[in-house]
Amino acid sequence: MALAVVTAGTSAIGRHLVTALAGAGYDVALTHVGSEAVAAEVVAQVQALGRRAMAAEVDAGDEVAVPAFHARAADWAGEAPAVLVNNAGIQTWAALLDLRAEQWDAVMRTNLRGTFLNTQAAARLMVAAGTGGAIVNLGSGCNKLAFPNLVDYTASKGGIEQFTKSAASELGQHGIRVNCVAPGAIATERTAAEAGDYAGTWSKVTPLGRVGTPDDIAGPVLFFCSDAARFVSGQTLWVDGGLFSRAVWPYEG
Repeated sequence: MALAVVTAGTSAIGRHLVTALAGAGYDVALTHVGSEAVAAEVVAQVQALGRRAMAAEVDAGDEVAVPAFHARAADWAGEAPAVLVNNAGIQTWAALLDLRAEQWDAVMRTNLRGTFLNTQAAARLMVAAGTGGAIVNLGSGCNKLAFPNLVDYTASKGGIEQFTKSAASELGQHGIRVNCVAPGAIATERTAAEAGDYAGTWSKVTPLGRVGTPDDIAGPVLFFCSDAARFVSGQTLWVDGGLFSRAVWPYEG
C-alpha cells in the first residue's frame, strides 16, 4: 500500500491530515516533537481505520535526523513515499523591533528549513524508486499578505510558497508534483489562545461567515495528493473562506 509521510502529525491540523490520508488508503509515517502520548493515539486511530502507522520524534530542521527518518519510514513501508505533507510549523508573537534573532532562527529552522530538508529527503527516495509522488506544503494567508507581529512566521511562509514553485519546477521531470495549501483562520487549540473569541473575531471578516476547521484543510490536501490533481503543480490553494481575497474596503456593507 502507498506510504504518506506527515510532519508534525500530532498537531491539531496534523492529526486530521494523518487520519484523512489513512481513510484514503495510505499507510502513514508521522513525526512529532515531545508528543509521544498523542502520537500513540494517532497511530491507534490510523490502525482503527485499517491502515498501518508509525510515529517518530524528529526535529524538522535536523539535517541528520530528517533523512534518517525518511529512510526508516521507507524501510518500514517497503516502498518510497507516495506523499509528503510538510505540516511542521511554529510562530513567534513579536513586533519587528522586539523580535530576537534566536526567535527568528527557531521559526526559520522549523518552517522553512524543515520544509526544505523533508522535501529533499522524500524526493530523493521518490526519484530513486522512479515512482513519482505528491508533496504538499502548508502555507498561510501570510503567503499573500503581511501579518502584524508575525514577521518571522510571515517571512517563512512566504518562503515556503516560493520554495513550492522552485521544487515543482525541478522535480516535475521525475513525476513529482509540489503544491501548497494556504489556510486562513482555522480553529485549533493554538489559535483559540490568540483571542477571547477567536471564531467570532475572524468570522466577522471572513466572507463565508465562519472560521475553518482542520477538516477543511484535509480535503484540499487529499485533492493535491490524488490523481484528480495529476497535472497540477507549483500552485497555492487558498483555504480561507475568501478571507485573503477580500480588499480592505472603507465603505459600509
